[in-house]
Amino acid sequence: MKAPTTNKTTTNDPSTAAALPDLTIEAVPSLRGLDPAAWNACARAPVLPAADAQPAGDEFYPAYQETADNPFVSHEFLSALEESGSAVPRTGWAGVHLIARDAAGTLVGAVPAYLKTHSRGEYVFDQGWAEAYEAAGGRYYPKLQVSVPFTPCTGPRLMVRPGHDAVAVRRRLAGALTALARQTGASSVHVTFPTGREWLELGAAGWLLRTDRQFQWTNRAYASFEAFLEDLNARRRKAIRRERREALAPGIEIRRLTGADLTEEVWDAFFACYMDTGSRKWGRPYLTRDFFSLVSARMADTIVLAMARRGGRWIAGALNFRGSDTLYGRHWGAIEHHPFLHFELCYYQAIEAAIELGLARVEAGAQGEHKLARGYLPVPTYSAHYIADPALRRGIASYLARERAYVADLGRTLLAETPFRKDAAGAEKGLAEGDKGLAEGEFEV
Repeated sequence: MKAPTTNKTTTNDPSTAAALPDLTIEAVPSLRGLDPAAWNACARAPVLPAADAQPAGDEFYPAYQETADNPFVSHEFLSALEESGSAVPRTGWAGVHLIARDAAGTLVGAVPAYLKTHSRGEYVFDQGWAEAYEAAGGRYYPKLQVSVPFTPCTGPRLMVRPGHDAVAVRRRLAGALTALARQTGASSVHVTFPTGREWLELGAAGWLLRTDRQFQWTNRAYASFEAFLEDLNARRRKAIRRERREALAPGIEIRRLTGADLTEEVWDAFFACYMDTGSRKWGRPYLTRDFFSLVSARMADTIVLAMARRGGRWIAGALNFRGSDTLYGRHWGAIEHHPFLHFELCYYQAIEAAIELGLARVEAGAQGEHKLARGYLPVPTYSAHYIADPALRRGIASYLARERAYVADLGRTLLAETPFRKDAAGAEKGLAEGDKGLAEGEFEV
């Protein structure tokens, strides 16, 4: 499937004044056959902030260089989703990944994209849009989704190899996405959890912009978990210490596993926990057992798996992935349920690991304001939406304007309720000063 291309990119942006080499952009159904090193060269390029382009009405725009090493857009992670049968046409994720090559055939741009017949596993909720459009006689599905399946973590989406005009190539990729929507009959294109820079560029191109909030812990050069607790008010320090004691009271021991410690026996145990929790009323276990073996074989050193054992048996676990400066909390499950064990595995173990590893932050996801009391502050997340039907676009644009105002107000309200001491140096300034990021555990990590 070929996406229409042109040999020239015209722009009024002075940063793209240099001539752009000829590009051929095509959509491919699979990562098989693509050179992993070439894909990763695009995926690991830093996306710089737009220091002079703050979006109106959002003082929380992240004015910082967003992390270059995001494990989820790597060839290893995305191909594990595909090869394990987790994100494939049968599950409603048909790959239509965009690949941009220059005249020499070098891969200079890439976009992880899927043609979808549902809205599950995305964490930016548009089911209401679909229902309203179809009630009015429209057809919302298929739609194009630009994301990492089942992984609501901010990272690059329109990825460009270093050494090329990133703004111009991203503009070409965005144009190819809208052309692909027309070719496939998709009603819309949704770029979810992009970097702030990409979000602004898509907005400048006329896409509709959406915001939300997730929760993140920031490492302020803490020497230990106790040093972090000293930044909290006395009531929260006491409560967290009590929760940690009680979590281990029933004879539970906890280990953090990585690299060679991640045996198939460990993955069998974690998968049992994952399925037990994911199969409950509001859960949905999207990942297959094979996914965990594949991702472990390919990127075990990026995994930090906190596992709880009682009586010689693994009973619960929380899966994290490590980026260059961030620990991402992803999935959690348990076959036994004990008070505060969820908090210990998902939040406190992640904080301890980040301190020990010298990481700048823990991204612990959306949903659950209980995270706030445990030192995780609300931070902004982004999505951009191309809607083909003018009438649907007008309705969604009106809704998003109201939603953005609500989300900004909610962020300020939550930040005012943090557990940090008022005199803790910088502890309550993180959001406004740009200590931002995200991640979400599939089952409310």
